[in-house]
Amino acid sequence: MSNKAVFLDRDGVINVDHAYVHKPEDFEFIDGVFEACAAFSAMGYRLIVVTNQSGIARGYYTQEQFAQLSQWMKAQFAEHGVTIDAIYYCPHHPEKGQGIYLTQCDCRKPEPGMLQQGIEAFSLDPSQCVMVGDKHGDMIAAKRCEIGTKVLVRSGQTFSEDALQDADFVCDSLAEVPQIINS
Repeated sequence: MSNKAVFLDRDGVINVDHAYVHKPEDFEFIDGVFEACAAFSAMGYRLIVVTNQSGIARGYYTQEQFAQLSQWMKAQFAEHGVTIDAIYYCPHHPEKGQGIYLTQCDCRKPEPGMLQQGIEAFSLDPSQCVMVGDKHGDMIAAKRCEIGTKVLVRSGQTFSEDALQDADFVCDSLAEVPQIINS
């Protein structure tokens, strides 16, 4: 199988970021997501979701609820003929976490832990991989892993000059990314 992957942030890239989404009824896919992911797969990329989930740390929902939503999301992709190879998540927060979740970890983006997990698990060549995110932290994590292409999607946001400098490309949504990486 392929040694390259598209790493996808979840909230703001795959779905509309309604803050701490943890139920299928609140999960709103962004237009063009399934088509974009099908295009990535057709280009030989694995699809790996890497998502900070501080809602777990804050006690808004449980890891079990996150797992249930993730299975539901993967099933929606499967119905569109798309396989999500893995979902890595960080349940921690360094200031607002409760109990065991109150920690400075190596998985919460901008730390590179989740991307490193995917690189190791699938024997990926980071220089052949793509990170698509909607926050500066996504770009920093990708940079720390020497990910070959870093794409920042606006999702209605404006970015700092630093975020723009750390991205290789900036576009409005995931739907535009297949054309960028295929050119």
